[in-house]
Amino acid sequence: MIDAAAILQQLGQQVRARRSARGWSRRDLARHTGISERFLADVETGKANPSIARLCALANTFETTPAALLGSDPARKAAPPRIALLGLRGAGKSSVGTALADRLGWPLIELDAEIERRSGLSLEQIFELNGERDFRRIERQTLRAILDDGPAPCVLATGGGIVTDPETFALLRSHARTVWLKARPEDHWQRVVAQGDTRPMEGQDAAFDALCRILRERERDYRQAEVTIDTSARSLDGIADEIAKRFELSDMAPATE
Repeated sequence: MIDAAAILQQLGQQVRARRSARGWSRRDLARHTGISERFLADVETGKANPSIARLCALANTFETTPAALLGSDPARKAAPPRIALLGLRGAGKSSVGTALADRLGWPLIELDAEIERRSGLSLEQIFELNGERDFRRIERQTLRAILDDGPAPCVLATGGGIVTDPETFALLRSHARTVWLKARPEDHWQRVVAQGDTRPMEGQDAAFDALCRILRERERDYRQAEVTIDTSARSLDGIADEIAKRFELSDMAPATE
């Protein structure tokens, strides 16, 4: 059965992400398409059912196809899949990514590690030398290089802040199936400490409050992921199995030598 509501939600997410990637306000998009701001607001929230003419106007403006906006682009379906894991630090992207990669027999790429390898600098050094803006530029360049030349299929573990850059997030969502590994703030906290990172224990109350605030600020962006998986009190293998099933990859077995 075709779920019309899900298709309209997908359309809204695509329009919002592509508009943000271009740095446009909704008023800018209205000017480019000739569609009213009020109707565009309904499109972006999945409430409106645009006509074919309006859908074509949106696709032409974004230099894409109506099928891509609706999430039914045959070229995307034919391409080897990549699964990108999203979430705040402590979401379990590395551990779940390892379990999922083993489950599917795919390579695992950790974006932050790849940034360090290609730049010859640690993430902390990049931030200290040039600030977050330059880091986001390097992150986007590294992601584009992986998508253009890296292995496919693959599992990609992203940095927690990738969703804060609209252009980079739109690039990721247009080339990979995205999964938000959702967790409670307490879970994020305990996992970071369990990894041996004692920094959160310095000024514990303030640090935990900051974590909660960042999670609240980014939740709307994380929810744009194609799939959301609640990881609280679940095994790594169970999470990996659910992701595989959600993307209809449950019949795939690990590669053998």
